[in-house]
Amino acid sequence: MAEAGRETTEGAIEESEIPAFVEEVDSGASQSVLDLLNNVEMESAKTAITPPGLAVDKALALEIFTEKANRNPTMVKNFLTYCLQMPEEDRLRLLCYILDTDFSESLIPICIYMINLAERQLRDKDVGASTAMPRIHVDLPAPQKLLARLLVLLASPYKFKGQGIAILKLLWILSQSIAPSMADVWELEIPLLIQYLAEHTKFSWSQKTWEDKLVRAFLYRALGVSLATGLDADRVEVLLLELLDRTDFSNFVDREGVVLACGLCAQGQVLTVLRVFREFEKRIQESQPSWQISIWQRDQSRWREGLQAVLMEVYGCVASYCHPQMLRSLVESPIATQIVQHYSSSCQDFSLKLAFLKSVIQLASALQRVENMEDFQFGLKGTVTGIIMVCVDMTAEVLSVALASDRGSRSQDLVQNMGPVVIKVADQGQGLKEILQAEPAERLGSTLRTMSLYALIHLSKLKPFYSVEEKDALMDIGLHSLISIVPPEEENDSIKKLYTDAMRTLAQLMENLMHWEQYPKMLQGMVQLLEKWILSEKDWEREKALNLCLGVMQTYVRSVGVCNPLKLEHFGTLAGLIAPCTCDPHERIRVASIDVLSSLLDLHACQTSSLAGTSKKEELLVCKEDLGSGNNERIFGASARISKLVCVAFSCEEMVSLTRKLCKNMGARDLQHDKASVTWIDTFLQMRVKELEDKVAEVLSTILDRLRRVDHPEVRRHLIEGILLLAHHHQDAVLTLLLMQPLPMESHLTEVWLAVLEDMRFARTILHALVGRLQCPFSTHTNAMSKTDICRPVTVDPLMLVCTIHLLMKKMDQDDSLTDLLPEVVYTLLLQFGSSPWLEAVSPDQKMWHLVYSGAVPRDIKLQRAVIKCIKSLLLRVKREGLMTGLEEQDTWSRLLENSTSFLDGIALLTRLCLTNMGSHHRQQLSQLVLKGMDSDVLTCRMISTAMCVELMRSPILQQEKLLKPALLLLESGVDHEDEVLRVFSLRALGNMAHGAPKKVRKYRKRLLKKFVCCLREPSSIYVASEGMASLTKILPELREWDLGSTFDTISRQCRTFFESENELLRQNAFVLFGKLAGVVRITKRHLFKREVKKAWVPLMLHCLDPCACTAKACMETISQCLRFRGFSDLEMVHGQSSACMEDGTFFLWTTCELLTQTKPAAVYDLFLETIRYVESSSSLVRIAACKLTGIILDRMPVRYLQKLDFLELRNKFQELQLDEADGMLSAALNTLGILEECSQHGLGAHQE
Repeated sequence: MAEAGRETTEGAIEESEIPAFVEEVDSGASQSVLDLLNNVEMESAKTAITPPGLAVDKALALEIFTEKANRNPTMVKNFLTYCLQMPEEDRLRLLCYILDTDFSESLIPICIYMINLAERQLRDKDVGASTAMPRIHVDLPAPQKLLARLLVLLASPYKFKGQGIAILKLLWILSQSIAPSMADVWELEIPLLIQYLAEHTKFSWSQKTWEDKLVRAFLYRALGVSLATGLDADRVEVLLLELLDRTDFSNFVDREGVVLACGLCAQGQVLTVLRVFREFEKRIQESQPSWQISIWQRDQSRWREGLQAVLMEVYGCVASYCHPQMLRSLVESPIATQIVQHYSSSCQDFSLKLAFLKSVIQLASALQRVENMEDFQFGLKGTVTGIIMVCVDMTAEVLSVALASDRGSRSQDLVQNMGPVVIKVADQGQGLKEILQAEPAERLGSTLRTMSLYALIHLSKLKPFYSVEEKDALMDIGLHSLISIVPPEEENDSIKKLYTDAMRTLAQLMENLMHWEQYPKMLQGMVQLLEKWILSEKDWEREKALNLCLGVMQTYVRSVGVCNPLKLEHFGTLAGLIAPCTCDPHERIRVASIDVLSSLLDLHACQTSSLAGTSKKEELLVCKEDLGSGNNERIFGASARISKLVCVAFSCEEMVSLTRKLCKNMGARDLQHDKASVTWIDTFLQMRVKELEDKVAEVLSTILDRLRRVDHPEVRRHLIEGILLLAHHHQDAVLTLLLMQPLPMESHLTEVWLAVLEDMRFARTILHALVGRLQCPFSTHTNAMSKTDICRPVTVDPLMLVCTIHLLMKKMDQDDSLTDLLPEVVYTLLLQFGSSPWLEAVSPDQKMWHLVYSGAVPRDIKLQRAVIKCIKSLLLRVKREGLMTGLEEQDTWSRLLENSTSFLDGIALLTRLCLTNMGSHHRQQLSQLVLKGMDSDVLTCRMISTAMCVELMRSPILQQEKLLKPALLLLESGVDHEDEVLRVFSLRALGNMAHGAPKKVRKYRKRLLKKFVCCLREPSSIYVASEGMASLTKILPELREWDLGSTFDTISRQCRTFFESENELLRQNAFVLFGKLAGVVRITKRHLFKREVKKAWVPLMLHCLDPCACTAKACMETISQCLRFRGFSDLEMVHGQSSACMEDGTFFLWTTCELLTQTKPAAVYDLFLETIRYVESSSSLVRIAACKLTGIILDRMPVRYLQKLDFLELRNKFQELQLDEADGMLSAALNTLGILEECSQHGLGAHQE
């Protein structure tokens, strides 16, 4: 303080100047004055004359001194300078003359002298001889009287030139002696008063302004100190009430003075002050005021607001000056309670908010100074905090919007975290919006927000401490209130200072909250609150948020260290939030971002016990320098180097969380931020891609999700390159995730697949992998040997696979014909027809379609149609126009799509055409694939492969490639399978061996006959039995009679059992097989087969009238082949010459009976006797045929045999048949009855003849 006084002293006299002044002094006069001063000192105790030390009998000496001073003030000045060489007790007596009004003209020299004296003592470091009262007993003026005299003189600071400044500097020097309790305040106030006087003259100064300054700086302080120490409690109470009654509360200066005086008075009279104010408040409530009625009537609202502000500030000031031991018992009641009550009952305008905040700051600061407060809990902390939060401008906005239900859950959470106090305060008055009127959020015009945050800083240090949720709410309110403010213009110094103070206070609040709760959750919460502003489009918001984040990080690093470590994934999240800012368009933001990242790396190194090398720090410094440049190339290069440093320091898990954060925030800011993000992602993938075996799905999902939303081509390209890099090292995992995306395929996914085609070698690898994925569900599963094997069989919708293969083949370079892939792709695609229930297959993507889109699923979205489309695209690609033409001509695609019966036939047909139009190498490859599929555990794969094998067995390819025996083994296994369709196609393929390898039939005859005969002997299905007979029919021409062995008997007997079957195909195949057997019989089996033909003769005749034309024709052909076994060789020749008789069954039977009548009439009669028995068959078809055949036989029977018939019995039998409900029976019976009547007449006439 004294040093400051020296620096600001004007006109001070240095010791080097003393000799010049001393020369002008009248030595005799000087000695006389000194003698008189000594006498005055000795007589001062005897007389009580003011000023002190002046006795009446020494009037002469006074007169001399006065005369000298009046006539020549310069001489007095010089004399006083000379007095510097006098003893200290003589010099200090000069203060007594300040009280004398006759020495007004000499005040300036005396003040200068005393100032120089203090400076000399400081230079001599004479601590004992300070400006305080001397240790030598010298009676000096009382401090109160001296202060009062100086203040009176200060009322006219320009009366004499330099008078005001000299007196102020003297007060500054004497502050510790006059008012020690106010020394610190004067330290601040007096320089301001000196500055005011120095800036004005007696012509420009304002008397009103100057008096207000003096009142605030001195008068009320003097009054407060006097009341605190000079009087008893009752007298103090009277004086305080009188002071309150006379105070104009609408006047700011008076209000400030009353508050200060009451606060200083509380130093010694705290209970009295509180009692006075309780009495004053009571008088106000009872409406019995004794204050200035005129002011009340003239401006009631303003006066009342001033009164409420005074009441709040007084309690705060009382807490500030109160003795610590007394404060503990008084802080909650009445001090804090009255502050809250007065604010809640007020109109809560701007000035009252400031008064409330000021009182809270004083109260909280006072509590912090009290010792031994560890167990103290400030019960009103929540209430006070809630009121403070509504004083902030953004609090008003958040609360009003939240209560109006226009915001989301975040605002509602903030309201809940603020506690019920906020709502309680808000409910008072005329509504929330009217109560919470504060300055606009976009500018800063007062200290309201700064004081609110400053009050929260002090309250945060008091118990009970804020919870994490409450701290989040406090921080969010603080950020909303200040961070959106536009930085003021450079030339506006006052607003700039407000802005700087507010931001500093906000930073202090964040650091203070971090200090009192030093664990990762708090840091994480603060960063989450700052994230919104770090991602802001406004550069000043990003800059402030980053600076705040830097402060929080530094505080955390200093305070926590490794005692309470941060989770590893949080490092990546924090780095991912800050990293894009390294390429921000604004230099300060870029520099702040690298500072944050450096702090983060330091914390990471400390927590992981890794060494932060000198080279790394040097590299960060170089990067910081580059970021400060305006060259984009240097900026992005520096960002890339920083990313490498981070990638080396962080673990793989941390880098994954970093990538997730980068992708999440991509698009939130401008293009440069997005480019920085993809640069960091590229660096990470290039450096650590091999370590991502377990993290591929997470990383890829993150990138794909962001790729869907990013529009800029360059950013999209970088993301796609990252996906391709992952695919090169983790192909199966990447394909799995890509293929699990929903259909229809989105544009970003299509772009990824098209990017694969840029590298043809890699594209072929991917295409092979996709085909392998299609085959995977049909392959024989083995035990997984690695994580890759575990990932590979993940279920993927085949529709997506087929669509992807089609896309790649369609867009692939035309120079690559894909010919080598033809067999594998065609075979794999055909397998998809059996991947789900026929035509009713609803893939997951089709289900997704219904969830996302309305209406029917497009035709092309169905798997079978997509397969056909893909096959067509492949055939066009490999230039197989002939194959395409054949498929179209034979309507293969329709067969594939028609139904579950025809699609396997369509597959067989397609296979046949492919074999015809493929080269030998492709046929060999296709054969190997088919045989491999036949060995699959998946039934549908075996079934489709067997259907394809049907055509392979028809061609010689299997025999040529020495694959016949493996195929035979697989087909035999298929015959034994429980599935009916597989058994049928296996039998059919075995039968086709007669076409593809006829010379091998005899070699494998036993195995073939065994399988075929088993199907006939124990038929589990009519279709299996039918196919078995058809296959036997195919191979019998390649066998001889003796090749059949004992199976001949079984085959012939089983054939006859199927003659009466209701199934047309089964009957037809039985007749055809029976006819083929006839062609095989030579000598050994002739007798046996002759007996079988005799048993089958009538059924064969009957089925010539079969409703199925094919069956009837087969039956007629079989009869023709068996005639020789009945001794009807002549009939065989006639049937062979007449093609017409082989087209109509009735005509065939009529011709046969006609010939038999001519050659062997007895055979006709025998045939009639056997046929008539079938009229009573259980089969309606047999009964009808028997009825018709009976009529034909009767019509051609010789007369001599007609006479042997019992026409009455026959008539009755056929009349009964007329009642049969079977279709066609009535007409057949009537026709036969007509023939019977004619025959009966012929027989009767012949008998009469």
